[in-house]
Amino acid sequence: MTAAHRAARTTRTVRTAAAVLAVLALGGCGIRSTPVPVDAGAAPSRASCAAPGAGEARQPGDEVIRVDVFLVCGGGVEPVERTVPVKAGERGPDARLRTARALLDELQESPSRAEDEAGFGTAVPHTLEVLAPAEEDSRETLRLSQEPGRLPPFALAQIVCTFAGTAATGQEPTVVLGGPGPESGAGPGPDENRGMPSAHSCTDALRSGPETAETAGAPPS
Repeated sequence: MTAAHRAARTTRTVRTAAAVLAVLALGGCGIRSTPVPVDAGAAPSRASCAAPGAGEARQPGDEVIRVDVFLVCGGGVEPVERTVPVKAGERGPDARLRTARALLDELQESPSRAEDEAGFGTAVPHTLEVLAPAEEDSRETLRLSQEPGRLPPFALAQIVCTFAGTAATGQEPTVVLGGPGPESGAGPGPDENRGMPSAHSCTDALRSGPETAETAGAPPS
């Protein structure tokens, strides 16, 4: 064996030993080596949740008010100011129903470009409706076409926080929501519980942890 061959063999041996030591070092640190390079992509961006300002009235002559509509962002629900076509200062059962429907429409709208870029979205189903109250309902009750407890938790949190303190609830901070009632036959569930109203409040805990919405309701006082 020539000197050149011995030198090449020694170099290969050193490289092999170095590779083995590197693998052992990685294993000792709790890191698994990979046989090929991995492109994990760009680092995930964080939603700013910085709400843009409300847009202008959508149609000249409309009677609009500015309201906070709660959208999903950063693991919670956050307010975004929008203009809603309802009459300011209007009161009574008809005003509550009209306001609730206008607010629900806003929750079902796709976020604007500015809202989307800030990380906002909505979980409220497009098929959801606000129904006329039942004869036996208290004046503050709002009926939905789906049981509140069967809505996605984020959607329920959005609705509660958006409705609270508006004409939809008579400016009350508590939102009383019921389902369509047993006579509608909408959805499975015990008949004695279907459609029963429950009271909800837009608390800090609900805003930061919407997953608690399903169990946050209480019997109306």
